[in-house]
Amino acid sequence: MYDPSMRVLTVLELLQARESVTGAELARVLEVSPRTVQRYIARLQDLGIPVEGRRGVGGAYRLKPGFRLPPLMFTGEEALSLALGLRALHLLGLGALAPAAHAAGAKLARTLPHAIRETVEALEDAVQLDASPWVVSTDAALLSGLLGAVHGARTVEFAYASPHSSRQTRRVDVYRALHLDGRWYAVGRCHLRDALRSFRVDRMADLRVLDVTFTAPPGFDALAYLRSTLPLPAPAAQISVWLDAPPEELRGRVSVWFTHLGAEAGGTRLRAERNDLGGFAAFLLGLDCDFRVDGPPELRAVFARLGARCAVLGSGSPASPGAAGHANGKAASHSR
Repeated sequence: MYDPSMRVLTVLELLQARESVTGAELARVLEVSPRTVQRYIARLQDLGIPVEGRRGVGGAYRLKPGFRLPPLMFTGEEALSLALGLRALHLLGLGALAPAAHAAGAKLARTLPHAIRETVEALEDAVQLDASPWVVSTDAALLSGLLGAVHGARTVEFAYASPHSSRQTRRVDVYRALHLDGRWYAVGRCHLRDALRSFRVDRMADLRVLDVTFTAPPGFDALAYLRSTLPLPAPAAQISVWLDAPPEELRGRVSVWFTHLGAEAGGTRLRAERNDLGGFAAFLLGLDCDFRVDGPPELRAVFARLGARCAVLGSGSPASPGAAGHANGKAASHSR
């Protein structure tokens, strides 16, 4: 299975992962005799690892309570997942953590065996990651404090400003923090409104974690609540478009806000709800792939108007001011 050194390290990993492990379990996992397990335990103790327990055949072993070592070994897949996760922080609007991510990556590289390190570096070099244009930059320190408050079930206080209200001080029992469509949100009970509310983290400032605790409702689904509170202004058009590209090529390029992507006929069926059909038409043209609009008829009409304007521009003949004003007026009245 492993060489003896790797077996000793495996014993340490198992002891860190469980409250206690019997000698029989260790023998079965390592495919060795119980007597050999006793030698591995003795080796760990010789290295200063505080392993407690009986050494007999039926004995159980555990690490001294409170003792933990950082992971000493990673599989190739574990190392790759960590490396890519560090590189992808900017996709969550946490570009400010780049120096810390770089330092963590360097520490990770130092812990890897040479062969695994070379493989991970080669795979990293083969990957390019780019943030979606609607990802909002977030204060990493503020988010860290907020997550700590969620974990400790402690009330927070912060200054909050939105486009519809002036800056206010809010006190909130935050049940969950989550990332949705390029933005971080905090969801919980607002003391000012005495009701559930969601808050964009990029609009928070001056966060304070108070010495006040609360009990979150069990099984609270913050994502479901947040989606239910972000309705589209009425009326919203129901859009159905077939795109000549697989879903995996479109994810990250298409907003998930009231949008569903599904594989269909070698391409992708996009279903969405939108108010600004002109903006959505421009977005579809910018995807640089063929598509077919199956609905609504109003979206096809938008493309007809865009096509007519492009034909005029392509001919080199400027449109008359009156005609342009008439066309823009029609588009504006439709978008309302």
